[in-house]
Amino acid sequence: MIVWTVANQKGGVGKTTTTIALAGLLAERGHRVLLVDTDPHASLSYYFGIESEDLDLSVYDLFVQVSSKEQILQSLCPSKYNNIDILPATMGLATLDRSLGTKGGMGLVLKKAIQKLEGDYDYVLMDCPPVLGVLMVNALAAADRIIVPVQTEFLALKGLDRMIKTMEIMQGEQDEPFQFTIVPTMFDKRTKASILAYKKLQEVYTDKVWPGVVPIDTNFRNASVAQQVPSDYASNSRGTFAYKSLLDYLMSQMKNRKKASS
Repeated sequence: MIVWTVANQKGGVGKTTTTIALAGLLAERGHRVLLVDTDPHASLSYYFGIESEDLDLSVYDLFVQVSSKEQILQSLCPSKYNNIDILPATMGLATLDRSLGTKGGMGLVLKKAIQKLEGDYDYVLMDCPPVLGVLMVNALAAADRIIVPVQTEFLALKGLDRMIKTMEIMQGEQDEPFQFTIVPTMFDKRTKASILAYKKLQEVYTDKVWPGVVPIDTNFRNASVAQQVPSDYASNSRGTFAYKSLLDYLMSQMKNRKKASS
């Protein structure tokens, strides 16, 4: 089971879109996918029509009680897609930093919970809030690879700096270095700002940057209204094509890492 965490400490950079787009493509390729919504705003949950405040169980319950595999499975919500399930968020997640932030042993809650689902899913994708706290720490600690969407404009590059520093701080607690990929998003080839920001990403972060870009595509917004993954809503759109290329790249990185460690 492979865990990808989609994170950035800046909002509005395409985290949820990236999570859902990759999940849809993985499912189309026959993989069983679990989406974990760790954002109190529950955008990923709402995308699939889940009214999270009406739920009896959610990600929140993993933090306030020791959950068995059966309880975790009861927390899952199916999507309209056979190979995609969602572990939804609720607003209660917003209280965790205040209630549990100083309690020891809270950084590995999600990792331990997901390990109980080994064999049930091929991929787990986590969508993070844009705030450093117990939720993001958990999602980063559980990840085999961190995917960092970055809008191709200069203010977003400052948010990326904070994200990289966060990973460096957490690195001391990890057995292995974080594996991460920076994904340029909302790229508009018509604007000088997008082109300059993309060049800056490549200059500063070199091989950590996916060599492609996710363009601005209105089909992403329309797909969310239709509650469909982008590749289902607009299979031939430029945005879908970009995410297919990204998925191929991530899988090749994964294969290369396995070869290097064998």
